[in-house]
Amino acid sequence: MIWHHSGHVAQVCTKPRARVALLHLDATQPVVLEGPAAVIWDLIDGQRSEREILAELEITFEDQAGQMQAQVEGFLASLEAQRLIEAAPGAGH
Repeated sequence: MIWHHSGHVAQVCTKPRARVALLHLDATQPVVLEGPAAVIWDLIDGQRSEREILAELEITFEDQAGQMQAQVEGFLASLEAQRLIEAAPGAGH
């Protein structure tokens, strides 16, 4: 699956990008991402697949045990449920 940021999401980032605040235009509460969650948000670009995102995270956070996959999948599902990300056109589910 390839994801991209929803066009209905406003975002504010710290510099360096350690924290990202997101608000879907139909939501009433913002979502604040920090650490690995903020890194994942930055990796969601409409180009990288979930597999490529996971590979970059495993290198960045030295996940030799391969335990990150379920967490990343759950996090992406959560972002999708909050309508913060969408499947890239032609990506299919």
